[in-house]
Amino acid sequence: MNRRWIVAEPREQAVALAERLKTSPLVAQILLNRGVTEEAACRDFLSPSLKLLHEPELLPGVPPSAARIARAIGGNEKIVIYGDYDVDGITAAAILFHAIKLLGGNCETYVPHRIEEGYGLNADAVSQLCDEGARLIITVDCGVTAIEPVEIARSRGVDVVVTDHHEMKTSPTEPTAATGENAPPAAPLLPRSDFIVHPRLPGLSTYPNPHICGAGVAFKLAWAVGKEISGSAKVSEPFRAFLLEAMALAALGTIADVVPLIGENRVLARFGLGSVKKSRLTGLRALIESANLTGEDLDSFHVGFLLAPRLNAAGRMGHAKLAVEMLTTADDARATEIADYLEQQNRLRQQTEKSILDAALKQVHDLNLDSDEHHAIVLGAAGWHPGVIGIVASRIVDRFHKPTIMIAINEDGTGQGSGRSIGGFHLARALDGCTEHLISHGGHEMAAGLKLRGEKLDVFRAAFLRHAKQVLAPEALTPRLHLDGMTELKMVDEALVKDLARLGPFGQGNRKPVLCCKGVELAGLPRVVGRDGQHLQLFLKQNGTTMKAIAWRCADLLDRLKPGVRVDLAIEPTINEWNGMRRVEVEVKDLQFTE
Repeated sequence: MNRRWIVAEPREQAVALAERLKTSPLVAQILLNRGVTEEAACRDFLSPSLKLLHEPELLPGVPPSAARIARAIGGNEKIVIYGDYDVDGITAAAILFHAIKLLGGNCETYVPHRIEEGYGLNADAVSQLCDEGARLIITVDCGVTAIEPVEIARSRGVDVVVTDHHEMKTSPTEPTAATGENAPPAAPLLPRSDFIVHPRLPGLSTYPNPHICGAGVAFKLAWAVGKEISGSAKVSEPFRAFLLEAMALAALGTIADVVPLIGENRVLARFGLGSVKKSRLTGLRALIESANLTGEDLDSFHVGFLLAPRLNAAGRMGHAKLAVEMLTTADDARATEIADYLEQQNRLRQQTEKSILDAALKQVHDLNLDSDEHHAIVLGAAGWHPGVIGIVASRIVDRFHKPTIMIAINEDGTGQGSGRSIGGFHLARALDGCTEHLISHGGHEMAAGLKLRGEKLDVFRAAFLRHAKQVLAPEALTPRLHLDGMTELKMVDEALVKDLARLGPFGQGNRKPVLCCKGVELAGLPRVVGRDGQHLQLFLKQNGTTMKAIAWRCADLLDRLKPGVRVDLAIEPTINEWNGMRRVEVEVKDLQFTE
């Protein structure tokens, strides 16, 4: 698996901290490893409270924007929520739609078509919405770079409330005459609007959670509008009940958009996941039922790998407006119909993804991009589905641990690209450095999108690879596996699994704990398992304790994993439930053969 293991050293204070927290020393050590050192912060982490949510007025731009929306509601102005076509944008649109409707507003939604219109607020759509009588447009999960479209709305007398969390455009810096050094960073180029809500908006107070997602921003704005309408520091009881329901949607956006699950984001995810199971939102219930998860206790895995792909399938394979309809206006029958359709689209997406991945891997080899010479990967071809290339880019990053951009060349000769990154490489800023070869681009540190002319693909690839080689040291291309501590098989029991679960929900910035278990003996012949025969079931033995394990994507090691062979394992303890039986097992995240 070729990963460098970094095993956390034991912390002397972990035992005493564990006694005060009434938890295991291992959990206390993991908290310390992750920078949660104060006892009060540890208690908040293990038992988060809604009181840890920041007041919405702290989010830059919220007060004037909430007041403008409240004024539109009171004046029965036509409000259009302009969303993005991914899970974050879909759930953000649904949150604000339900909030405005509950408060008595006249509200509709609009979502651009991924292929025909592309990402973000576009000029044609803005003109159309103005023609149709919109008096206020609210963007969600997009808009902070939409300078021209906002200007069009202004010229028509239509206000635009921009809510976003993506990177802002900046003007290029020039060397100073005196020193030859770069000038201070230029001010962001923002749309001309009095109503911009963004966690990193310059010139205003710093928001404590700079990594809140689009759905989180929408949730905070909805909360503030509720307070504005109520005329007090508290919202009405019906609106408070709605906010608790809306946390389920905010959790979906937060987890699906892979923002760090720490601080406020973790609170939104934790309480939102708790709301999903018992949600009364018609569309969300239909989505859960389509994934056969009705009645299940859901965690970030269910959202990231089962629910989010179904919502994303609408925008990837067709039009995301169906997913927005399911979560906003659909009745039970219509919601079920849409959820079933999304299930079909998701299966089609999986087939399309496999086909593109096979072609992409061949191109990586043909272009020699898997060699140490290159620190990034840029691939492109005609016929690739623009809605799927982002997922394939993630697969390529998983395989080669290099920033990757996939570009689908359309029939008109333009290329639509989607990129994914690795730690230490800011993708949006890298595209800023290649802007002369692009029609447009945007995104954030770990994911971004772009458009270019097909004939520019080769020159863009060369420029991007040069930038990556300058920024990324060779050692950054070797993936690291951080292990949270040492353990033995005899210590891996159900109590430990439950204790570790208190650290969830898991995701970006708060990964699942992985433990190091050395000198484990293989006690029997491994079994090849899984539909595609890529995984192994192992039988482990250590100091008299035996245990089953599953080693994902390790079937190619079958010939080396003979009984009696000793290995060091990186493991995640789990509980396997089957036919009413519960048994502690481990997932092997990596293994190393001992000398």
